[in-house]
Amino acid sequence: MNRPTAMVALLSLATLVCLPARGKILWSDPGSRVIHATPDGSDILGGKVKRDDKASDVLYFKFKVDPLSDAKDEPYAALFQLVESNQFRLGVGNALEAWGYSAAYTAETGPSNRFAEDAGEFNLRSAHPEAAAMGVRMPYELPDHNHPRTIVFRVQYVPGGDDLVTTWLEPNLSHGATAENQPEIITTKFKANASFDEIRLRHWGGGNGWIFSDMAMATSFEDFVVVRFWQTWWFFGLVALFVLSAVGGTVRVVEKRKYQIQLKRAEQQHALAQERARIAQDLHDDLGSSLTRISLLSNLLQADKDKPDQVAIHAGKLSESADQTVRALEEIVWAVRPGSDSLQSLVEYLAHFANELFENNPTRCRLDLPQDLPSKPLPPDVRHNIFLIVKEALTNVLRHAGAKEVHVRAKVSANSLEFLVQDDGRGFKPPPSPVEGRQHGLGNMRRRAETIGGTLEWQSTPGKGTTVRLAVNLANGTAPRNA
Repeated sequence: MNRPTAMVALLSLATLVCLPARGKILWSDPGSRVIHATPDGSDILGGKVKRDDKASDVLYFKFKVDPLSDAKDEPYAALFQLVESNQFRLGVGNALEAWGYSAAYTAETGPSNRFAEDAGEFNLRSAHPEAAAMGVRMPYELPDHNHPRTIVFRVQYVPGGDDLVTTWLEPNLSHGATAENQPEIITTKFKANASFDEIRLRHWGGGNGWIFSDMAMATSFEDFVVVRFWQTWWFFGLVALFVLSAVGGTVRVVEKRKYQIQLKRAEQQHALAQERARIAQDLHDDLGSSLTRISLLSNLLQADKDKPDQVAIHAGKLSESADQTVRALEEIVWAVRPGSDSLQSLVEYLAHFANELFENNPTRCRLDLPQDLPSKPLPPDVRHNIFLIVKEALTNVLRHAGAKEVHVRAKVSANSLEFLVQDDGRGFKPPPSPVEGRQHGLGNMRRRAETIGGTLEWQSTPGKGTTVRLAVNLANGTAPRNA
């Protein structure tokens, strides 16, 4: 198991352990019932739960009411009634003489239920108490159709005696709510006989009745608490998983980017080392051999100073070698100059090289090179190899073709680059394999093209000239297919 998975597992386990113990919904009826003129009522429980005088556990009851009968209809009664063997036991809602939200059939009379006819009734405390006619604020709340209320009551059964009842009028049922943290102002406690084998919804007296809904019975207050999906343990687990995945993904991306930077840096260092080695090789091969030849010719010139004919020959060769040395030095300087790493620089330098190569030569050099080139950078090795391939093709024309004209063309698109060197010279019979083509420099040119992911093709017919085509894909370093 990897580290993020282990962390998620531990977090989920901790979340499960920390969850509060839940009770059990014993019965529920989420629908709505309009109760009007039903003094006896009818059973809605269906025998699913019952408690007698021997019970000693705790039950919680919940229901929501929307009074259609209110204070102007008094006296009337509307009750969520516990019934045992057809005997009315504890009822909660609006007692007949109580006027406000209250309990009926209680074992004791509420302190604000002062009259004899109120015996067995108990007003429920409310966060919205009413003011009496004499200006004395009463602890109960009058039923009002415009203000639906939720009532929860708890029964702690006492074997052989009156049961302990606690009611909450419009309790807090949001996440984290418990019976213990409900406000005292909505809490009412009294005693009553709460045995039952039926539950009935009753209404009698004036008015249009009550609407009862969202009824339930449970063994824990927390079973009535409304838990939104974002407050559940599985949501926290998903959030934790998402956060850990995001952190892990971010770390992975950062590490990958760091690795890519290191890899790129290593590649750049490797490319720099290769470029230095190439420059050293060019200095050794081109400048070294040219300078050695100049040195030898100088010695011959000194030795034959008394021979005018030989001096002229040596001086011509010395001048030619000097020109070649200058040209080789220019190429090396261009290759290492930072501003040369572009497509524009390559095309401009090839034009300069071609014009200089065929200057004062019977072969006419025609250039067909684009002016507005895309600003594409070219790695030094790609740029240098392209130059050497085109240089070799032009040098072959100069030395071997005997051509009247050579045509140099460049075609550039978004992702491809193509050079064509075409002459009208004597041509040659193409070698059967690249190995044999080394004698013409073709094998070396092909290897250079393959090094930069390009293709090199040539067509030649004796007496009809030669065409050399180099194609390189600038997008991914692979050569495009023939059209």
